[in-house]
Amino acid sequence: MFSVYKGGAQPWECDSLGHLTTRFYTAMFDDASYHFLCELFGWTGASDDAGERAFVDVRHEVDFSDEVKAGELLEIRARLERVGTKSLVARYDMIKRGNGETAASLRATYVLFDLQARCALAMDEPLRDRASKFLPPAS
Repeated sequence: MFSVYKGGAQPWECDSLGHLTTRFYTAMFDDASYHFLCELFGWTGASDDAGERAFVDVRHEVDFSDEVKAGELLEIRARLERVGTKSLVARYDMIKRGNGETAASLRATYVLFDLQARCALAMDEPLRDRASKFLPPAS
């Protein structure tokens, strides 16, 4: 896993109980995903000037395991779990910097998407090869 996001829980991002709200967990994971895709492919939101294709989120599974309070510093680490013909699966762990505990984990599935035809695309071999370099060694 490698670091793809660092930030902190601000008071205005917390609910009436003083805990980070789901909407801000999601925003932090979303920011982390852009950095992760940049690590994998060099892709940024402005990379495809032609507007032809992009990775889109099709599934999110979130596990909340420890509460995050205002003021806590957070780091999100990512790893690639699977490379398919049209999709990628990544795991993100949100770590509380103060104690090293995992606050939440996201398992996300992305599909390469044709922005004009509005359908999934098969990844070409160079794209699959580049992503596959980030898979953990087979055990």
